[in-house]
Amino acid sequence: MPQPTVIHVIDDEPVIHEVLGQLLSAEGYEVEISTSGEEALGKLEDREFDLILLDLLMPGLDGLTVLKRIREKNPQATVIIITAYASVESALEAMKSGAYDYVQKPFKHEELLLTIRRALDHRSLRAENTRLREELRGKFSFANIIGKSKTMETVFELIKTAAPSRTTILIQGESGTGKELVARSIHQHSDRSQFPFVTVNSGSLPPELLESLLFGHVKGAFTGAVSNKMGLFEAADRGTIFFDEISALNPETQAKMLRVLQEREFMRLGGTKTVRVDVRIIVATNVDLEDMIRRRTFRDDLFYRLNVIKIELPPLRKRKEDIPLLVKHFLEHYGRENNKTVDGMDEDVWRLLEDYHWPGNIRELENLIERAVVFTKARIIDRTSLPAFHLAPHPPTSVSKFEAALSFKEQLQAFQRQVIVDALHRSRGVQKQAAKLLGLKPTTLNEMIKRLGVETENHY
Repeated sequence: MPQPTVIHVIDDEPVIHEVLGQLLSAEGYEVEISTSGEEALGKLEDREFDLILLDLLMPGLDGLTVLKRIREKNPQATVIIITAYASVESALEAMKSGAYDYVQKPFKHEELLLTIRRALDHRSLRAENTRLREELRGKFSFANIIGKSKTMETVFELIKTAAPSRTTILIQGESGTGKELVARSIHQHSDRSQFPFVTVNSGSLPPELLESLLFGHVKGAFTGAVSNKMGLFEAADRGTIFFDEISALNPETQAKMLRVLQEREFMRLGGTKTVRVDVRIIVATNVDLEDMIRRRTFRDDLFYRLNVIKIELPPLRKRKEDIPLLVKHFLEHYGRENNKTVDGMDEDVWRLLEDYHWPGNIRELENLIERAVVFTKARIIDRTSLPAFHLAPHPPTSVSKFEAALSFKEQLQAFQRQVIVDALHRSRGVQKQAAKLLGLKPTTLNEMIKRLGVETENHY
């Protein structure tokens, strides 16, 4: 049964006690009466109230003094001031000191009740926002970037060191290793956590649209620009902007990005006025930026600005001791989501997970566990709940085993087949994307798939 809302009335006039007691009780509120500031402060030592109605003009401790004492003890307290017409200026002073609102004597009952309802709604919303922030902080806490391996311990220490600073951070790692999770964790543990975290998918838009998205535009800057528009840099002001796959930026956008890093300012597309922002920049990449510099596809001066603190995330195949922890976490998470109790995996499945090379890293493992939880009809997951792709035999990684079983031509074909399978898996079976990953024409890849007998199903 829900607890009643408790309103603390602090006023020295008996008639106010009677009127408010009857009015608020009739609305279902529980009422606590204090006849002086001293009495009220004594009660506030023992309990909290959902709302406080505080008269400004009282003998002894006046309302402003009581309000300041209340705010010192509980900065989140919701207080409505009751004041006479002649002391409206004092009521405004009380608002500056943290009161939610004020009502004047003699007050209309409906006006007072409406103000009370608004104040209680405001209190509930503030409490919900606090809860969500704490939940977000927990979700992206260091503890939930899961791992006990030595490489992950190094990552945790780097995150702890980097989070409080204002420095630009470069996160490097293969797709699916958790780069955005690390970026969000850094943001949540910084002094910018109360402000926006904005993600930019650098490679998902053509250059002209990306620049408009980043910097905004003015009316008439291009066909379709019917009004001024704020960009993501402005939206992230005082917070963090995260560039996923920074390597996809074209040279012109790289130059503008460099200016933002150096000067903390930019101009909207088609504009002439400079816009200043206070934004922390975190970038991620799954390619070697230094190799791109050598090929002159990435600016070296931008790289040096970005590469102040580098966090390298290891692929899952190099931290397989973390797989049991990750599996346990995902089983619990997706068990709750699907209203199922799944206790674990059988030994055969554990062997498959340990032997698999995980080209899609943690994201692939998470997808696999989610699917297994959905399909399993038992509390222990077995092979029948896994997709065919993970049950298919993979080429041995040991040279001696290759030499014992396969000719050179067979080894080469097996290697080609596995590379294609990995690319198909990473592109979720889309051959055009897989060809791009491999640097092949789609027609060439299709011919190789047919020649090598590669299965094109279940790459998800």
